[in-house]
Amino acid sequence: MNDKTADNGARDEWASALAEQADADLATGHGTDDAWGDAMAEQAGSSKPGTGEATNAGDSVFKPLEGEAKAGTPRELDMIMEIPVTLSVELGQTRLTISELLDLAQGSVVELDGLAGEPMSILVNGYLIAQGEVVVVDDKYGIRITEIVTRSERIHKLNK
Repeated sequence: MNDKTADNGARDEWASALAEQADADLATGHGTDDAWGDAMAEQAGSSKPGTGEATNAGDSVFKPLEGEAKAGTPRELDMIMEIPVTLSVELGQTRLTISELLDLAQGSVVELDGLAGEPMSILVNGYLIAQGEVVVVDDKYGIRITEIVTRSERIHKLNK
């Protein structure tokens, strides 16, 4: 058998396979060029019955908010209530060079930009949430909140 005969045999096999596929597509009503149509038909089969809307995977995974969650009691927030956050109070700030930092020793005084009697910044995980004043109760320091930062101010500072 020469190469030409082998090529013709392979072509005949391909031609016969393609003809067989075309016959099968005609029998089922689907053309090989209609892959998008097949996909759309499959999607239509997964739609909500009678609505023509496609179903959302989230509908079966996530429970819809009902009853008390809509009424304002966030029961879904219960699981995040135990997440620890760091609350810190900032007296003031300053900028030092590395050489000035290395020159610090016990007893050194570092000047801060905060003034005596000025409200202290209260930060949660590094974000300003309130202002307050220092109080001493039973030989321990505390802070009395004097002003809470509004939501719009917090968002504005996050955008900087």
